[in-house]
Amino acid sequence: MSYRSPLEARIAKKTTKAIKDFNLIEEGDRVMVGLSGGKDSWALLQILDELRQRAPITFSLIAVNVDSGYKDYKHDVIAKTCRERGWDLRIEHTSIGEVMDDILDAGATPCSLCARLRRGVLYRVATEVGATKIALGHHLDDFIETLLLNVFFAGALKAMPARLVSDSAEHVVIRPFAYVEEAEARVYCKERELPIIGCCCPACGDLGLQRQRVKRLIMDLEVEHPGVKQSMLKALSNVMPRHLLDTRLNPSGELRERAFRGPQGALRLEDEGPGLIQIQTSNAG
Repeated sequence: MSYRSPLEARIAKKTTKAIKDFNLIEEGDRVMVGLSGGKDSWALLQILDELRQRAPITFSLIAVNVDSGYKDYKHDVIAKTCRERGWDLRIEHTSIGEVMDDILDAGATPCSLCARLRRGVLYRVATEVGATKIALGHHLDDFIETLLLNVFFAGALKAMPARLVSDSAEHVVIRPFAYVEEAEARVYCKERELPIIGCCCPACGDLGLQRQRVKRLIMDLEVEHPGVKQSMLKALSNVMPRHLLDTRLNPSGELRERAFRGPQGALRLEDEGPGLIQIQTSNAG
């Protein structure tokens, strides 16, 4: 069984690599895909279904759509598409949209709060449907954009993990598109004729300005320096804590060295990094 196009084969290869690198899907898993109706979640569901039919392990899929309650949201289109393609689907109707204004803290963005509320619903539904993994459609661009957003606007050096165990340790969130670029997901969605449904939240068009600025910055850099996105992704797995200012990782005044005496009585201070500091002391007399 061959893939339908070179693009599908490329995305499948990248997704498979992420699954192997981060141990995202295992034998017997029931993977619940968070299906928003956007290009990323559709592409993820489609490619996981392709991989499911070819994988040397057995796992099942179920799509879950969290309906925030906006009247123009086309959950009927999502249901029809999943039914036509033989995908299990559960639509969870909520009133998230109605309660946003009541619980939104001053200065907080509706998008971040909405994401947290939707995540809570996904956790609950995952337990109800017996899912062992919750798959989200975050792609390579999301990883590096989130990194820069946190650096520029939140004062934190963090992005998102490919595999995350929830605080309660009851759920495992996976992101199999860690190596897949946004443009690839967009074209693949069109290629497989999946209906892209935009968010109906009235605030979405005005919020994300910081993310859009970061997205443009990365695009400009990629034009000037091809490969910069791959370099940034690599940086997320090539962290050097001793070269940062976080005293929790590199306690102030403490050199990460250990002293020991060699076979001839020499005192050596060995750096735990790639370099080696040696202080020789005489054993004579």
